[in-house]
Amino acid sequence: MDNQTPYLKTLNLPDGLHDLTNAELERLATEVRTRILDVCSTNGGHLAPSLGTVELTLALLSELDMNKDQLIWDVGHQSYPFKILTGRAEAFSTLRKKDGLAGFPRRAESPYDVFGVGHSSTSISAALGFAAARDLSGLDHHVVAVIGDGALTGGEAFEGLNLAGHQGRRLIVILNDNEMSIAPNVGALSRFLSRTLTRRWFRQTRKDVLSFLRTIPRVGGKLAVYAERGEWSFKSFFTPGMLFEAFRFAYIGPVDGHDIPTLRQHLERALAVEDGPVLLHVRTQKGHGFQAAEEDPTHYHGVGHFVPETGKLIPSKSGVPSFTKIFGQELVRLGKKDARVVAITAAMPDGTGTTAFQQAIPDRFFDVGICEQHAITFAAGLACAGYRPFACIYSTFLQRAYDQIIHDVCLQDLPVTFCIDRAGLVGEDGGTHQGVFDISYLRFLPNMHLLAPRDENMLARCVATAADFGHPLAIRYPRGAAFGVEVDQERAILPTGRGEVVKEGSDIAVLAVGRCVPVACEAARTVEEKYGCSIRVFDPVWLKPLPEEQILDIMKNFRFILSVEEGAVQGGFGSSLLEFACDRGLMGAFELCRIGVPDMFIEHATQAEQRHDLFLDVDGIAEKLGQLAQKAGFSARSEE
Repeated sequence: MDNQTPYLKTLNLPDGLHDLTNAELERLATEVRTRILDVCSTNGGHLAPSLGTVELTLALLSELDMNKDQLIWDVGHQSYPFKILTGRAEAFSTLRKKDGLAGFPRRAESPYDVFGVGHSSTSISAALGFAAARDLSGLDHHVVAVIGDGALTGGEAFEGLNLAGHQGRRLIVILNDNEMSIAPNVGALSRFLSRTLTRRWFRQTRKDVLSFLRTIPRVGGKLAVYAERGEWSFKSFFTPGMLFEAFRFAYIGPVDGHDIPTLRQHLERALAVEDGPVLLHVRTQKGHGFQAAEEDPTHYHGVGHFVPETGKLIPSKSGVPSFTKIFGQELVRLGKKDARVVAITAAMPDGTGTTAFQQAIPDRFFDVGICEQHAITFAAGLACAGYRPFACIYSTFLQRAYDQIIHDVCLQDLPVTFCIDRAGLVGEDGGTHQGVFDISYLRFLPNMHLLAPRDENMLARCVATAADFGHPLAIRYPRGAAFGVEVDQERAILPTGRGEVVKEGSDIAVLAVGRCVPVACEAARTVEEKYGCSIRVFDPVWLKPLPEEQILDIMKNFRFILSVEEGAVQGGFGSSLLEFACDRGLMGAFELCRIGVPDMFIEHATQAEQRHDLFLDVDGIAEKLGQLAQKAGFSARSEE
């Protein structure tokens, strides 16, 4: 930290916040915002959501006793101020770096992170669990859930509200209403929450009603007093409070989420309620205090490097379009040719590359909010009616719709295409966001088919293949830049269950998945030069159904085989090879070495660091191939 943050250097956090005046808290808010901007400009991260919760976090920590009270954040996009103000201000410079602070609340990181998060809409359910445990244990502390940034569009949030209201436990839910999720909020709920009454209208209506009541002989004065006491209930009838009071929550708000004195006043009121749950509705601005993020909160939701003085984003050095961008372009191309094609995303049009489709073909684009379960069944309905839905969802979030994939799509053998972005290692977002389980959880589902394109040309062919594919089809592709391969003009349809030999060889065989194919080719050439052996690299293309004839030929003709995948080793592509060999009595015919993600959650680091640690980069694959070359009788050539 530097001279721009003197308070953060000297305060004992979070306890020291209780002694600060509102003016001092506002000064501290400026320092916290400066710290977030400084670190995110170099480390990247969820910038705009956290800039919007600085004052709210300060108000909460100044009113709560964090030695006993429990504060649960939804998603964690909004939690950077909380990290800074709970003893991690100095360490905040390590945010999202290997062995540094995680980008989300994490129990192992701090005693103040009472619940780990990363996915949406879980906070109310978790907080209710904490409240139930408190009551069962005879304790008397506050439990607070902060939900926002679109998380209230998720169904689990309403399941939590429903049970909390039914149980009537003492619980505070703070709705951080910034009118955004990752992209602008969608749906009837968003429109309902955005209804606001002008203060002038409300004051005049209140004045007229009270004046009328006072004119009633004998009882008018008492009626006016009762009306004033019930003013919040009267107001809630015309505002979103009506919805939450239907869930048996006491409703307070809306409150200006950047006005610390007002926030503290209403928090005190919420904390004083002892006979049931309370919802405090707070209005904030995503990106508050940083002009670039205020003007474009979607693009500054999650950022890479940028210039903090101007907000100018610093582009990546590769200059090669990402797999995501290529996919978006191909989907638009297909949609313009085929009127049956529709695109579905769960609150992430930018992240999934479907903004281009939204702009080009808006009537066939559907952003359903943070509702992955609904997205898949919605797609199933479209498929039943003759359309070709493309459900575009990150690998880590597709997990949330597993029952719908099985019950609503696969069981009915419907032509839904699952466009699985961020498949594989994702880098700095860490364990909550890794896309390493999709091969394992999809490949054994009846009727499911699974493609893994190795480059942008193969991705384009996968999208073209999906248009007339009459069964559930998943296409998995990674985060980050593609390889600069030119896309064929014709986008030839892929023959089902057929792979491709991308490099010939006769001594060792490598079966690599997706983006691992070109990496394996480079590693193979390195090992060939060092050991004088010949290495074949085979791209299965289809992970289900497997290219059985080609794999059988490899197993019969190669003594040493290496499988490489950016996915879980357990239940993954390598496991499918072992199953295939076992069923055909070939287990003793060859030796298989598997490279992939071991039985562990991969923590935050750069993608390059993660791949290096897991032997999934050129050096790691070459090391494993070198070991197989030695087993095959080859020796390293001496360097002249």
